[in-house]
Amino acid sequence: MEIVARPWPALWSLVIGFFMILIDTTIVSVANPSIMEGLNADINSVIWVTSAYLLAYAVPLLITGRLGDRFGPKNLYLAGLVVFTLASLWCGLSGDVEMLIVARVFQGFGAALMTPQTMAVITRIFAPDRRGAAMGIWGATAGVATLVGPILGGVLVDGLGWEWIFFINVPVGIIGFFLALRYVPALSTHPHKFDIPGVLLSAVGLFLLVFGIQEGETYDWGTIAGPITVWGLIISGIAVLVVFVVWQKLNKGEPLLPLSLFKDRNFSLANIGITTVGFTVTAFTLPLIFYFQMVRGLTPTQSALMMVPMALISGGLAPLVGKVIDRVNPKFITATGLVLMSVALFWNSLLMHPDTPIWLFLLPSAVLGFANAGIWAPLSSTVTRNLPPRQAGAGSGVYNTTRQIGAVLGSSAIAVLIQARLAAELPAAPGGSGESGPMSFAGALPDALHEGFSTAMAQSILLPAAVILLGAAAALFFAKPQPVQGWGTPGSVPAASAGAEGSEVRSR
Repeated sequence: MEIVARPWPALWSLVIGFFMILIDTTIVSVANPSIMEGLNADINSVIWVTSAYLLAYAVPLLITGRLGDRFGPKNLYLAGLVVFTLASLWCGLSGDVEMLIVARVFQGFGAALMTPQTMAVITRIFAPDRRGAAMGIWGATAGVATLVGPILGGVLVDGLGWEWIFFINVPVGIIGFFLALRYVPALSTHPHKFDIPGVLLSAVGLFLLVFGIQEGETYDWGTIAGPITVWGLIISGIAVLVVFVVWQKLNKGEPLLPLSLFKDRNFSLANIGITTVGFTVTAFTLPLIFYFQMVRGLTPTQSALMMVPMALISGGLAPLVGKVIDRVNPKFITATGLVLMSVALFWNSLLMHPDTPIWLFLLPSAVLGFANAGIWAPLSSTVTRNLPPRQAGAGSGVYNTTRQIGAVLGSSAIAVLIQARLAAELPAAPGGSGESGPMSFAGALPDALHEGFSTAMAQSILLPAAVILLGAAAALFFAKPQPVQGWGTPGSVPAASAGAEGSEVRSR
């Protein structure tokens, strides 16, 4: 463990970069039409602008988390921030869509280097029973960033052009670099032996799985090229990951993924919870935004502004919730937040008719704000509470990987469901049932199709509403946090990690 005299400046320095990389997971979706026009690209190419980033972001997270343990989270964070910032400049200067896709790969890799380090540093500089407030800030950042992305993207694209969704990262990245250089402590490293077979197996398995799920809808869940099929990639990815887990168990040296982490009940359950959150947060926005834009005629910026109550309430309450969870059992707050998210989505489903007063949608948006405030901080605090410092990076890598896989699953599942429900509700749509997706309608949706389209979107949003209840069920089984003894005392080891390692102390 480390004793850091001023942990809060370090936290705020990390939050700047974390906020920036999370915004880039959602901001591009608003700019897709402008990118298509500006670079003379087709829809499949533009989809890859987002897919390339998500692949390069999700696949290395297990590895980059472990690298932070080995070479120091500050060093990995700063290196990732440099890569991300330079890649952002490259994205904005791209003259064709192929160059933009390559730049987005580097941007995603920079984000993968950074993300596990933010959580690992918090885990190591805040005592477990005082970590809630810090995780509240971290959680609020994660929750709000996913909502601010579309709003900020709409404003920048409408006012300055699509390039500026990338150019804006450059000054923010430079400021974030110097703040992290000044305030983030250089924490002690651990002499890990690197598990090369584990690295290769995890990278190949995650790539095949994430690529197969992410691109399934693009290839109609069929053949990609020659003998390569979507389901072949997904099954192969799962098989490789099974081999990876077996190797981690048999490895007598130091595995990339210490399976002992999952012996902690709260670590395992919190990972289940964050997977359902990643799924739901990614999935519910698509049918809602399609409804706002295609049925109600809102612009991208106006439809994103319907999420403002959620962003304001979540951002305002999350730090307060963080302080509370240090003193109470977080399972009640977490389960309540997850159930509230489900309630808000069911409420949206009931409201989704062509003639519903648009202001009524601000009410479930506010409920989503309360839900978000009760989800991110308790989950992230619970998953890290019992992590020994030498495994902070590995644990953070697992947590962020499961969140990203949940997001990829949510994105793919909701796309398939939307197509299926549109085919059922709009049998006379242009192009037949196989072409009744939202992209098949040029311009405004005909009035005659509003009711059927609204019904399809209302039915689609029920999927994330149901999935998040699985996370609520997992949260109810959280074990009550045990008092932490000895944290921050030189020469001592916290009770939660006693026996896992010797103590480590660094004054700052």
